[in-house]
Amino acid sequence: MFSALRKLIIAVIGGTVLLIGIALIVLPGPAFIVIPVGLAILASEFAWARHALKRAREFVARRKEPKQEALVSAEK
Repeated sequence: MFSALRKLIIAVIGGTVLLIGIALIVLPGPAFIVIPVGLAILASEFAWARHALKRAREFVARRKEPKQEALVSAEK
């Protein structure tokens, strides 16, 4: 009973934060901060959210790595 209630509360809060983050994509605001927070809240209970959060972290990590081709072409 309590786990179902906890899951429902997490889903409502996390879903609300995630939807606000999605709205902030077109509205002025820090969507790139709010969306991962919503996913992190949802990831505490849902596997699909853990997977989405993991993919987002990998995407950011790939974007931070310097590209070898750009470095080589800049040296020429």
